[in-house]
Amino acid sequence: MESFGNLVRSDFWFEDGNLILIAGSAAFKVHRGQLARHSEFFNDLISLPQPQSQPDGDFPQQQLIDGCFWVELHDCPSDVFYFLKALYDGLYFKPTQASTDFPLLFAVLRMSTKYLVEHLRQRCLARLDRDWPSTLAGWDRREQAATDELGRYMPRLGCAHPVLVVQLALEQGLPSVLCAAMYDLSRYGPSRIKIGTVVPSEVAGCEALVASLLGEGKQRGEKEMVALSREYLYRTFQGREHAQKYMASFIEKELEHRKPSPECTYRFDAVYPSRPCLDSFYFIMLNVLRAVGGIAAGRDADPLFTLGQAGEMLTRMDFSEDGGRGRGRQCGLGMCVECRKEFEAVVRRARQEVWSLLPRWFGLQ
Repeated sequence: MESFGNLVRSDFWFEDGNLILIAGSAAFKVHRGQLARHSEFFNDLISLPQPQSQPDGDFPQQQLIDGCFWVELHDCPSDVFYFLKALYDGLYFKPTQASTDFPLLFAVLRMSTKYLVEHLRQRCLARLDRDWPSTLAGWDRREQAATDELGRYMPRLGCAHPVLVVQLALEQGLPSVLCAAMYDLSRYGPSRIKIGTVVPSEVAGCEALVASLLGEGKQRGEKEMVALSREYLYRTFQGREHAQKYMASFIEKELEHRKPSPECTYRFDAVYPSRPCLDSFYFIMLNVLRAVGGIAAGRDADPLFTLGQAGEMLTRMDFSEDGGRGRGRQCGLGMCVECRKEFEAVVRRARQEVWSLLPRWFGLQ
């Protein structure tokens, strides 16, 4: 990287370029046509009549940089780098380990919105909607993608930390992304919610530029933390509490005091009417209580997951006849078809209700 004057020449420096962008102390020599083709802002800017450079006139030669006119951008140099990289090389997101794409996505979304590059903005929004969906079906696909073949749930490999996404959604005015991110964050323990996360490192290709622009007192590799504001920390805790209350109410209403279906197959049993179904509901309730308490999967404030687990128990065939001691054959719950159908419908309605209530729980409505 070569410097001239007080500017640092970036990797985006084309010898045949005809316009220099300056962001902070970084300079980028690019092509007017490339910017004008993709950006309405730059197209309008470049269309303005350009002053003629004259040695003794109103626009002396020293106003040019490397023989080119220049435009100062009030943006972070790394944001400009990612933006130009997307314009020149295309915008590509990794299919795996996608959380490392967040600095790129954040920068390009911010810059494409500001400088009216609609196709890049739509690419970023589509990616955000995949990771932070606006529908329950999209959320279920996201959660399934975050679970490997061994059943391990690892969302941070595919999605950025929700604190970062909350900041992005607030800055860019993306309410559906904000709601999904706050719900994701609320599933953490209270101390982890409060601490926040480390600001991600720069995407490969930008480290040299960032290293050249480090301010005094900031060392390369130094960790920088980001956390929620007091207002959104409170809203996240409030949403978490609402989620736990909802599950407590569901357990009491739909499991603890649940009656068999009027069409229950076992309703005419003389000794214990509908016993297989009642025993199954009790077994589901115990497992839901374990999930709510964080014992089963460490997800004590995740009603969508817990309700989904309750529904999946109806079709699972890996329960043991001897109560889990490992010596009996595997089987499913003994619930009849009619009771099963009724409870499946209850679970579906409850999950849809939870999804619709999330904006209110987090104070977004």
